[in-house]
Amino acid sequence: MNNFSKTVDLIHRSLDAETVRREVIANNLANAEVPNFKRSEVNFESSLRRALESEQLTPVVDMTRSDPRHLSNFQPLDYRDVRPRRTLDYLTQSKSNGNNVDAEHEFQLLVENQIKYMLLTQSASFEFRQVSTALR
Repeated sequence: MNNFSKTVDLIHRSLDAETVRREVIANNLANAEVPNFKRSEVNFESSLRRALESEQLTPVVDMTRSDPRHLSNFQPLDYRDVRPRRTLDYLTQSKSNGNNVDAEHEFQLLVENQIKYMLLTQSASFEFRQVSTALR
């Protein structure tokens, strides 16, 4: 896969993750007063980083396989398999009714989410402008 395709694919996947994150934040805010509701969050970037870093790694000892059915001692992670993962936050409790949604914190996350989304769309636009400039 060439650099342009991979970059656009990564931007697309990141935009999808930010969309899921916005939905999760909206759900958290909608349930801010529901007793015993536990807020959710989205994990994506750390898994993506780990997959991208694994592409650069090489095993200390590269074992030769005499049969394709043998297990390899090293298999890099494919970044295309990384998906946004929703997780429940059971560790914090901010209210006496068991609900752990802090509306102020969720609004801060919503603003950060919007900024990230805008930056990602600008990055995608930049990539396509570069191609357009090269084709002229």
